[in-house]
Amino acid sequence: MAKLVTVSEMLAIEKAADEAGLSYVRMMENAGASLAKAVAAHSHKDKSILALIGPGNNGGDALVALAHLAVDRRTTSAYLVGRGGDEEFVNRARSAGTEIHLLETDPDLKRLKDLLSSNPVWLDGLLGTGIRLPLRGDIARVLTAAAEMLQAMAKRAYVIAVDCPSGMDCHTGAVAPETFRADLTLTMAAVKRGMLTLPAFEYLGDLEVGDIGLPDDLFEWATIKHFVLDEAIARAPLAPRPLAAHKGTFGTALIVAGSRQYPGSALLAGKAAYRSGTGLVTIAAPESMQPGLVGQLPEATWLPLPEEDGWIAGKAAVQVEKGLRRATATLLGPGFGQEETTGEFVQKLLKTDLPAPVVDADALKLLAKIEDWPARLPKDSVLTPHPKEMSILTKVDLETIQADRLETAVKYAKLWKHVVVLKGAFSVVAAPDGRAAMLPVATPALARAGTGDVLAGIITGIRAQGVPAFEAACTGVWLHGQAGLRAAARLGGTAGVLAGDLINELPALIGQ
Repeated sequence: MAKLVTVSEMLAIEKAADEAGLSYVRMMENAGASLAKAVAAHSHKDKSILALIGPGNNGGDALVALAHLAVDRRTTSAYLVGRGGDEEFVNRARSAGTEIHLLETDPDLKRLKDLLSSNPVWLDGLLGTGIRLPLRGDIARVLTAAAEMLQAMAKRAYVIAVDCPSGMDCHTGAVAPETFRADLTLTMAAVKRGMLTLPAFEYLGDLEVGDIGLPDDLFEWATIKHFVLDEAIARAPLAPRPLAAHKGTFGTALIVAGSRQYPGSALLAGKAAYRSGTGLVTIAAPESMQPGLVGQLPEATWLPLPEEDGWIAGKAAVQVEKGLRRATATLLGPGFGQEETTGEFVQKLLKTDLPAPVVDADALKLLAKIEDWPARLPKDSVLTPHPKEMSILTKVDLETIQADRLETAVKYAKLWKHVVVLKGAFSVVAAPDGRAAMLPVATPALARAGTGDVLAGIITGIRAQGVPAFEAACTGVWLHGQAGLRAAARLGGTAGVLAGDLINELPALIGQ
């Protein structure tokens, strides 16, 4: 599990570790060894390696890595900027066989350019996570020269960033114009929060976490509750599917969705719930919709609802309450619209015993009109707002929400006592107990009508199988993000991805 921290949190963790007996030097040794392993794993042994070394700790990490790699008979060179040529880590790398070059003896950068062009693997260890922009002086000159060389190379060098690409502000996510993109970023101990913002994310390449040896019981480390949502976390709640199973084993999802204007919402959510592994899906939708949809999802059972001009009517709550008897999870909202009669329907439903509710889309906007709505929902409901819906629910302006999505989701999950899924680039899942996960995915493949209905259906289908709210939301968000990436790869681009394409990717992703 990769933890997610602010830059200041990481500094405090390292300070506490040093005071507890894990010295900064030992952490650097561990980081360098981890970096050397990453280089070996991502580059062939016959390739030579150049490290751009700055004055900070990540430069030290790179020097330790070079010493390991030189002992392993790799051809290694270091180009030092703002760092003396006679310090302990430099001498150690030199003794192991690393060539050492200094900027101060290369005023026109000719030697640097020769090194850059002749080494197919670069370690970017010039600057770390604590920098502030803009860049100036020698660091800016060297980064500019390296960026220009990357552009000119017939075969681009493979770039590994140490902790973060140099020139990236890991607090804000801003990136200096001199910064060049990495193919791999090995960030130390934890992912820094600014990395999962734009434009920073575009410069990371593949993102991996290096080990600096932090003890699991270090208080400042153990109490971090925010993490990066990855495959291991997402798959953990998916229980094995026994051979003797029947449809009841995997629960029943009741999808309350749709209107005359938005009939496809119910279909997308229902299909997604089924593809997420639930045993039975019942779709409760306006009765006039059923004839046009039933043939497109014959596996579903249907609960036709009374309507007014194509919108779910207030009196439909009676029928839905009957359908709740078999349901193990309920989805409310996709395609509801904002009509007064449907608002009345939502108010009446809040008086019933809703099993494991997931509240999405228009139902969120209708909730916002109801006094003390959080207390009227069952504990640990899952709310799935996009930023505009979050603004309506919180009465906080959109810019403030987007400025710190993680803290916004965490704050209101605690306040409302429900799980919040704040959708968008780098979706956030937050629990009432302070836990939060951020998805490291930003793709236009998900910027399409209906993809939110798919996500809500996935979460509901997983919730129906008995998975707790926070874990079900995390699994659903990860599956949804990966489905978008896979669909784009299969179709050859993001522009043509439809919401239904995501559903087709789910079986292979779940893999059971």
